[in-house]
Amino acid sequence: MHRALVLLPLALLGGCAVATAVITAPIKLGEVVYDTATESQEEADIKRGRALRKQEDAQKRAAKQAEKARRKAERERRRDD
Repeated sequence: MHRALVLLPLALLGGCAVATAVITAPIKLGEVVYDTATESQEEADIKRGRALRKQEDAQKRAAKQAEKARRKAERERRRDD
């Protein structure tokens, strides 16, 4: 009786589908591990471009702050004269 209860769902789901899922599961897992462990050239280019844009933005912010500080110092110098 117990054996029939175990085999009944397998028969209803289709033996081939279950067997295929069981057999291909390790392969699919291996693909996921490989994809996460490696980086394609496109992904590397995207990451490099993102880092360059971030660096350029930081440089622009620093230049803007320096210009603002220079203007403020110039105004204060004119006031003192």
